Amino acid sequence: MLDGTEFGRLFESFQRTAFRLETLDLYDVEEEAEEFAAFLAGEAMPPEWSDNPWVRSMTDRGKTVGRVHVLTSPLTDYLRYELSAYPGNITAGEKIGIIDRAARPVAGLPDHDFWLFDDTDVYRMHYTTDGRFIGAEHLPAEATPEYRRYQQIAEANAVPFAEYWWQYRS
Repeated sequence: MLDGTEFGRLFESFQRTAFRLETLDLYDVEEEAEEFAAFLAGEAMPPEWSDNPWVRSMTDRGKTVGRVHVLTSPLTDYLRYELSAYPGNITAGEKIGIIDRAARPVAGLPDHDFWLFDDTDVYRMHYTTDGRFIGAEHLPAEATPEYRRYQQIAEANAVPFAEYWWQYRS
C-alpha cells in the first residue's frame, strides 16, 4: 500500500486522466485542520480557494481531472467545507459531479473511494472509520474494467456540481 507521499507522486506521473470517486462524509486531513476550523468560524478562506493551484498544475499541462462525490444530505460540516472549495477546483479545470443518495439513490457503485489514472491504473483508497487516510492500494489490472464501469455509472448519474450547489444553497 502507498502512503500519502508515494501516492501524491502519481499526480505528477499520470499522462492524460485522473478520476476520483469519493464516498465519505468526513475526511480527517491533518493539513486541513486549521482551515476547517477557520471555515467553521466563518472566516475568509485563502485565495487559492478561487483557483486551486494543485488542480491547475495538472490541467495547465492538458490533463483531465474529475471526480464524483457520492454523499447524503443533509451535509456534515466537513462536506459543507469541502464542497465550498469545489468552485475553485472547477475554475482550475476539474470536472465535479455530485450524487446525493437522499435525492436519488444510485445502484452499482462501490462503498469505497478510488482513483483511476489514465483508464488503466486503479488505486483503492483506505481510511479509518473516522476518515483518516491509511493508504492507497494499487489494484491488479483485472480490476480495471470493473472500476471503469463504476466511473461510467457515477458520471452518468451525477448532477453537475454547480446545479447541485445552487439547489443545496437555495
